[in-house]
Amino acid sequence: MTYSALIDANTLHVHLADPQWVVVDCRFSLMDTEAGRRAYQKNHIPGARYAHLDEDLSSPITPMTGRHPLPDPARLAQRLSAWGIGDKVQVVAYDDAGGMLAARLWWLLRWLGHQAVAVLDGGFPVWQRAGLPLTTGLPLIQPVAFLGGPDDRLWVATEQVMVLSPDALIIDARSAVRYRGEMEPIDPVAGHIPGSVNLPAEDNLASDGCFLPFTKLRTRFANALGKYPPAAAVHSCGSGVTACHNLLAMEAAGLSGSRLYAGSWSEWIRDPDRPIAMG
Repeated sequence: MTYSALIDANTLHVHLADPQWVVVDCRFSLMDTEAGRRAYQKNHIPGARYAHLDEDLSSPITPMTGRHPLPDPARLAQRLSAWGIGDKVQVVAYDDAGGMLAARLWWLLRWLGHQAVAVLDGGFPVWQRAGLPLTTGLPLIQPVAFLGGPDDRLWVATEQVMVLSPDALIIDARSAVRYRGEMEPIDPVAGHIPGSVNLPAEDNLASDGCFLPFTKLRTRFANALGKYPPAAAVHSCGSGVTACHNLLAMEAAGLSGSRLYAGSWSEWIRDPDRPIAMG
């Protein structure tokens, strides 16, 4: 069986020794970019590789990009090869933030054509609470050839957002206070892209840090979409990372076909002539 959205801790535990499964630790903090690596070194799920958001899952920032530009696909493919991710491998990504970081790797793999990738529902906290095994040891990895290539129909650039037709709907995954422009702790300009709607990614989660039941996710996004089909949705956030969480939630709910605005708000505001909405 292939897992392509979410996976529970017990199922992953059963497959830990399966050579056709690869686990990737995506823990990361914007406030302390080495915190995730330190956490991995302290303990992690056995066999897990560590993926650093800035070093592995993004390209260097330029004066015209957002805070987490998409990685170069050839370089990312090399990294995936080094992690032992081949075309028949089931990948499971996890973090300690409800999937907010792991969803980035989930989307990147799908962008490169690898569909057998899932996010550990509840992440590292659920794994710990279940008393499942942890280790400090580094995995023994047999590199393989990753053969996927990018499908650029899955994302949009800023130039495309500027001319989106009325048939598209931008869904902003940031918190409501950031969307309204009442508070902006990260980017130098507050507000949102005119015409976008706010659906905070954190509200995809229940109180235990796991995703809401699929039926509730489906209702949540169907209500936001209204007359729009799922393929009309374009997901945005601060830098193209947590927007992937909304994309994952839609896929888990059976609402396929939405796209990512990779540059998101931090790229949108690079040009002061681009319009900004408040409230």
